[in-house]
Amino acid sequence: MIGHEGRRPLVEVRQVTKHFGGVMAVDRVSCDLYAGEVVGLLGHNGAGKSTLIKMLSGVYPPDSGEILVNGRPMRFGSPREARAAGIETIHQTLALADNLDAAANLFLGRELMTPWRTLDTPRMQHEARQIIQRLNPHFTELHKPVRAMSGGQRQTVAIARALYFNARILIMDEPCAALGPAETRMVMDTIRRLKADGIGIFLISHDMPDVFEVCDRVTVMKNGKVVSTERVADLTQDDVLSMIILGRPPQRQHATTPPQVTPTSSAASIGPA
Repeated sequence: MIGHEGRRPLVEVRQVTKHFGGVMAVDRVSCDLYAGEVVGLLGHNGAGKSTLIKMLSGVYPPDSGEILVNGRPMRFGSPREARAAGIETIHQTLALADNLDAAANLFLGRELMTPWRTLDTPRMQHEARQIIQRLNPHFTELHKPVRAMSGGQRQTVAIARALYFNARILIMDEPCAALGPAETRMVMDTIRRLKADGIGIFLISHDMPDVFEVCDRVTVMKNGKVVSTERVADLTQDDVLSMIILGRPPQRQHATTPPQVTPTSSAASIGPA
């Protein structure tokens, strides 16, 4: 599908369904994501968000429907295949090794080698420094073990690992959960830099200020179905809460194509993760 101003989505989900026994976890869900855009995936626990992102990241195959990446139908048999297509998931737990530094985590399992088949540690440190400081110029203490880093710095390492291996589509699961205000600001600034670089991001968050600050559109799910996909610029916080709690789209109808300007706002949280 060709969308706003002739652009093709980075990823498009068409009428995807997934059930587990008699439970329909995801029911004919459709959504899309464009380059340089953040789409919030919102809904209470059990809404189907986690199952949807697991299908996007290759953990579960859909029972029906299709996933297109850059216009090409894809069927992922594993997370490795999803990563090869440019989709990386940054889980809430981050999956970092606490005893290793930033460079060692960035290349864990994909280490760079010298021609003599030994670890090329200087090159890995150089590459890690280049990409991490592009994401966060104030992050300079790369030799500390991850356990000694702040939550925002740990997020930066996880994002850098995804981008170094050519991810163009990021799925970020509650990136600011349990972070303080300063660390949350660091993550929000990093998301803005990713948008400016043309990265598309699906953001799962229960925090309304974060959603209104960086998201261009929101896709709200309830009971496995999409309630509506709306531009954040066209919504109030009450609109979003109504979609999440009542499962009804806003009374007025809005275009769902990606905007060119990201609005900011602040409000209360929409509940626990």
